[in-house]
Amino acid sequence: MHVSLILHNKGREVATIRPDATISEAVDSLKTRRIGVLVVSKDNKHIDGIVSERDIIAGLADQGASLLDHQVESIMTSEVRTCSPEDTVTEVMELMTDRRIRHVPVLENGALAGIVSIGDAVKQRLQELESEASHLREYISH
Repeated sequence: MHVSLILHNKGREVATIRPDATISEAVDSLKTRRIGVLVVSKDNKHIDGIVSERDIIAGLADQGASLLDHQVESIMTSEVRTCSPEDTVTEVMELMTDRRIRHVPVLENGALAGIVSIGDAVKQRLQELESEASHLREYISH
């Protein structure tokens, strides 16, 4: 199964934030949307970075509450690992495991086309396994 199937099922909406937004705005957006990561982008098409709950917690631990007034670009991860719709779910899960990340933006023709979370990947993989098990049970019973 490919990432394109996950995007087909969940949609292609990606929560983004501008690099010059404050970290307080990022916290607000994460809370309101009930998500764990924002893609940092000036134009909602190209990725400038990614900011996660982990980035914010690490920044707060280092700098205290004054961090909330700083810009997102001051704590964002600039080297963002991405995937394409043609990548397999297994490949994306391996990337997440190897890099210890929970979200991978999807690029299509160089533009932001979606995002896959570890939860999305696990859900898709479980559906695949259930389908395979169902087909095997059906095959055995006939």
